[in-house]
Amino acid sequence: MAESENIVAETAEKIFADLADAQTINRDKDGAWKAPLWQALSDSGLPLSWVPEDCGGSGASLAEGFSVLSAAGRFAVAVPLPETMLAGWLLAQAKISSPDGEMTVAPASPKDRITLNADGSLSGKARGVPFAKAAKHIAVIAGDAKGLSIALVDAAKCRIDAGLGLGGDHSDTVTFDKVQPVTTRPTPKDFEQTHLMLMGGVARSLQIAGALESMLEISVRYSNERVAFEKKISKFQAVQHNLARLAGESAAALAAATSAADAIANATSFNDEVFLEAVSAKIRCAEAAEKGGGIAHQVHGAIGFTIEHILHRYSLRALGWRDDFGSESYWAVELGKLVANRGADELWPLVASR
Repeated sequence: MAESENIVAETAEKIFADLADAQTINRDKDGAWKAPLWQALSDSGLPLSWVPEDCGGSGASLAEGFSVLSAAGRFAVAVPLPETMLAGWLLAQAKISSPDGEMTVAPASPKDRITLNADGSLSGKARGVPFAKAAKHIAVIAGDAKGLSIALVDAAKCRIDAGLGLGGDHSDTVTFDKVQPVTTRPTPKDFEQTHLMLMGGVARSLQIAGALESMLEISVRYSNERVAFEKKISKFQAVQHNLARLAGESAAALAAATSAADAIANATSFNDEVFLEAVSAKIRCAEAAEKGGGIAHQVHGAIGFTIEHILHRYSLRALGWRDDFGSESYWAVELGKLVANRGADELWPLVASR
């Protein structure tokens, strides 16, 4: 990690440690913690990390922004920080300045499509849009016969049907019924909706990897505190085996996610190599979320399933993040198509190049 990435990540870590303690949030049923946390994040410029300074942002690099997402995952942050970062990045592709406040992106599923009408309005439905209810603006990628455009939309002009993800955070359905955007501009040449999905998928992969790190830490600590049959459960071979498996899933997720983030940060385009890295990370991290979350809860026994315990803040969000920006099954099919289209002789060179 470069020194600048270290500074940005440390800033995020300090804010999260001070204002996003999992136990404190778990006890706060009124959500009083959200406003101070978002204010601190905004004051530090983190939500607009990927927005150039001439578009009203912080001008941080992709690598620096990815380090923030890793930290957000370790704290299972339940505010639209990743979504606002993605929205700012998307708007910046079309040189649209980012407004203040919470944002999200639409569509959040590779199968949903938004249409740009002849009068400049937007029509369509986007499902599973994270934090749409909390967002003041939505960055939208929409298309017409001429190609794709990026639009900034006032969320208040959309119909938003509330929904909840596994972790209890908003995963809403946004309906655009001839909504007039604040600004609309064409996408850069060769920009596709898939590029947004890949960015979102890597963001979720980093969050999952971060959450697994915390689940491992919590589980190891608990195993050294819990006593059964007159000795700590960490001394039992079965528990040691489970913790080793959890550590393996955490390490695999972290390696896949950081490799994909590094590939995007250093690439000049969303080529096949970036696609391979990003899609592989989403698939592997989704698998790790399922296996790792189950192991962590097994180590904790019944106590880990209670709403009073913080473990569910990490495990349920990690499970919920699997489906955002394309599920593992969707990307597995798309990865298979890439391999088939390139041909058998190209598979090993593609994999070995990474």
